[in-house]
Amino acid sequence: MINSIEFLKPKEAAFSLNLAKLIPLAILLLSVFGLNAQTPEQLFETGNSNYAQNNFEEAIKNYEKVLEAGYESAAVYYNLGNANYKLNRIAPSIYNYEKALQLKPNDQEIKNNLEFAQNMTVDAITPLPQNTFKKWYRAILGLFSLNGWAILTVVLLGIFTLCFLVYYFTASTSFKRAFFTISFLALGLGLLSLTMAFQTQSDDQNRNFAIVFSPEAEIKNAPNLSGESSFVLHEGTKVKVLEQDVNWARIQLADGKEGWIPVSDLKVL
Repeated sequence: MINSIEFLKPKEAAFSLNLAKLIPLAILLLSVFGLNAQTPEQLFETGNSNYAQNNFEEAIKNYEKVLEAGYESAAVYYNLGNANYKLNRIAPSIYNYEKALQLKPNDQEIKNNLEFAQNMTVDAITPLPQNTFKKWYRAILGLFSLNGWAILTVVLLGIFTLCFLVYYFTASTSFKRAFFTISFLALGLGLLSLTMAFQTQSDDQNRNFAIVFSPEAEIKNAPNLSGESSFVLHEGTKVKVLEQDVNWARIQLADGKEGWIPVSDLKVL
């Protein structure tokens, strides 16, 4: 160890001499990159400015830079969907609207634009019928995201705790009766909300959806090119991924049809 340290000293000195000559260039490069570097918020605003000027290609580039920087939001995906929609890019617009809807499941504007984009798709798939109870259950479950149900659970349990304390320490009989009722109503709703949160988490883990990005994808009955063709899908169609390996994915449509598709033809949500 001592020899290696002593051996490096002349090189360090030589390097410091060369570095002194490079300081002006380094300062210039840092200033240039510093001026050009933009925060995710600035990139988002630049993308919005590009979009307002109908420069959709540049808008897409700036929105994608926000995502590449590790930031995401419903607004970024929504605007990406809009920019791609303006360029008649079916699959990217649907993909980004779906991503936005994952983050804001009750946003009606996102739902409306997603529906417009879906109207451009070729494949007409009729979902399997659902009974009334399941429709209601799914409608209630879709009211909030996982975070939304979690926050609602905390709020309701907080109300239960507060009302129960008031019930416990108050002397008035009428107050006791009222706060006892409110506290256990809040507890019941809180437990229901917690159940919905767990169900939403389970659904998120088990539901693996993707968008077909290939203009035309041949669905096979086996995970190989020599497999028999079952049907054909086109870009923008949403599918459920049942299983996947390196090259192939087994998918299911909303009408129950199943088959194998090359992974390269899909983009998982």
